[in-house]
Amino acid sequence: MEGGGAQDNPRTVEEVFRDFKGRRAGMIKALTTDVEEFYQQCDPEKENLCLYGFPSELWEVNLPAEEVPPELPEPALGINFARDGMQEKDWLSLVAVHSDAWLLAVAFYFGARFGFDKADRKRLFNMINEVPTIFEVVSGSGKKQVKEKLSAPNHGSNKSKLNSKAPPSESQGKNPRASQAKDEDEVVEEEEEDEHGETLCGACGENYASDEFWICCDICEKWFHGKCVKITPARAEHIKQYKCPSCSNKRARP
Repeated sequence: MEGGGAQDNPRTVEEVFRDFKGRRAGMIKALTTDVEEFYQQCDPEKENLCLYGFPSELWEVNLPAEEVPPELPEPALGINFARDGMQEKDWLSLVAVHSDAWLLAVAFYFGARFGFDKADRKRLFNMINEVPTIFEVVSGSGKKQVKEKLSAPNHGSNKSKLNSKAPPSESQGKNPRASQAKDEDEVVEEEEEDEHGETLCGACGENYASDEFWICCDICEKWFHGKCVKITPARAEHIKQYKCPSCSNKRARP
């Protein structure tokens, strides 16, 4: 058994990232397009099994490597034992989470082995963070998170965290994983942008602009330019519940 090892160990950040993407693609196939075959191979009656991904974008369910320590970090053991003890979707999501952890372990194992410095490790992590996790692909949580961010301002209690930064169309754009939300999510985003294009500042009465910092009052639910109410993005990060000047004055009256 290959045990998930690479015949030609990657030595540069770009090579490690290519190795990461290949292994990731293989594991995603196992948990999505090849899920029936993967399910059958994870027989709970068998011994501790692992899901391996290979740089060639192939996958394999097999026993852990016999040598100690192994050539590479080992995937989660015994993924097959929980197969029949939970809903299939939950089981696949659980395997996906452990697969993500293994991919990071392998990537940074190579980084340590070939002496990546702080800048190289940061660059590698940033490259990895630009692609959706296996868990997000399998569970569909990436699109769900984007939809929640787009709709949050319409649900009072959720506003303070999201709206303290900006209306949804701008906040959604800051999400490093938002690029995967295509098709119907783009339509939702366009509708939200149209909606907030008609929003007026409660202080100066000017229209909303996507390149300006806005904040929403959690009491009266009106939007304000940050500059109009003297709130900066940095200060907004520490405000749990924002009250505009008008609402603050009302509460202060005897």
